[in-house]
Amino acid sequence: MNQDSPGPRGEKLHKVLANAGLGSRRELEHWISDGRVTVDGAIAKLGDRVTPEQDIRVDGQPLAAGARHGVTRRVIAYHKPDGEVTTTKDPQGRPTVFDHLPALRNARWIVIGRLDFNTQGLLLFTTDGALANKLMHPSSEIEREYAVRVLGKVDADMLKRLQEGVELEDGPAHFDTLVDAGGEGANHWYHVTLKEGRHREVRRLWEAVGVTVSRLIRVRFGPVSLPRQLRPGRWMDLEPERESQLLASVGMQAEQPRAPKKPAIRARHTKEGGDSAKKAPPRSRRKPAGRPRQR
Repeated sequence: MNQDSPGPRGEKLHKVLANAGLGSRRELEHWISDGRVTVDGAIAKLGDRVTPEQDIRVDGQPLAAGARHGVTRRVIAYHKPDGEVTTTKDPQGRPTVFDHLPALRNARWIVIGRLDFNTQGLLLFTTDGALANKLMHPSSEIEREYAVRVLGKVDADMLKRLQEGVELEDGPAHFDTLVDAGGEGANHWYHVTLKEGRHREVRRLWEAVGVTVSRLIRVRFGPVSLPRQLRPGRWMDLEPERESQLLASVGMQAEQPRAPKKPAIRARHTKEGGDSAKKAPPRSRRKPAGRPRQR
């Protein structure tokens, strides 16, 4: 590509690809580094800029002209059941969260964050790569809320440590809030929030104080809560108001107002029973457990 003209020319390549709904910025940067993207027949490099008349190809396939100008933004909520992975394909042949999503033309679904194989709850998907990147970036500090059922005795000192911070193998971590949600017998429920998404972080925090997590459900991501009517294995479009709140949480605006509509619930999960038949976690009574962390 011609890089000799003075000053920036065109748009950054990874931004054009993200606007086309091909993936998050980080994922697309890997594609470029791996040589999967060409511009006018030459292998692209990180930092390249492109203009509308140039021929962009991914894995040899041309980028659709309509996609160059961006795809219509769409955000859906999916209730992930236990026993699904959050990748498009799994070497072990396990079911993935993508198996139940609606088909798209000239775009692809980008999962916002991850949930472990044995974790249930809210997952958001979008066709907007820029939105996905902002929501997943640590600097955005998007709050995640989980309902956690633990097995074992929990005392006030443990709760204090979980809020003040414990040392994990990848650095210190803590819950921003920790609320007792009740329970019976050896099992007890808590609602916890944190503003990062490290691998198995909620489970590892509890394990650090000697407690086992027996069930974990993500009930909220930023301003979006898991709809009560959304059963495991089903998805629904976000309501316009909720989508606008999600965009605002990362400094973005809706492209244009949309008339409110009742969201449809789709994609019945193929497995019956399982966690969808389990007793739902008790709602939080919002009574702080232990001494709150001082700011």
